[in-house]
Amino acid sequence: MAAGVGGLEDPPAEVLTEAAAAFGLLASSARLHIMWALAQGESDVTHLADRVGGALPAISQHLSKLKLAGLVRSRREGRRQVYFVDAPDVVTVVQLMVGQLAARAEEASPPMSRLRGTGV
Repeated sequence: MAAGVGGLEDPPAEVLTEAAAAFGLLASSARLHIMWALAQGESDVTHLADRVGGALPAISQHLSKLKLAGLVRSRREGRRQVYFVDAPDVVTVVQLMVGQLAARAEEASPPMSRLRGTGV
């Protein structure tokens, strides 16, 4: 490993490849929304489909990809599968990124109370 800026060593290529794959999976807004929802608590596919706004088969496919990547896991409860986060560190990154972008969006757009009465 080579020393980078600030004295931190560059991670091995395998680690960077794995990180790129995880970021690639989260590049889908639906999968990102699923991770966001699962960070709030466990859920089955029906509830996730309602919350994310996708069709059950599509949400199931997204969950399968997230499971294969080791980002979520599931367990059986009766006839349903309950999904939960298996990568809390990834959730931390997702929450940080989405939270920062939401804060920026709030700052960039005027509050709704100021828009009322302006004819907008």
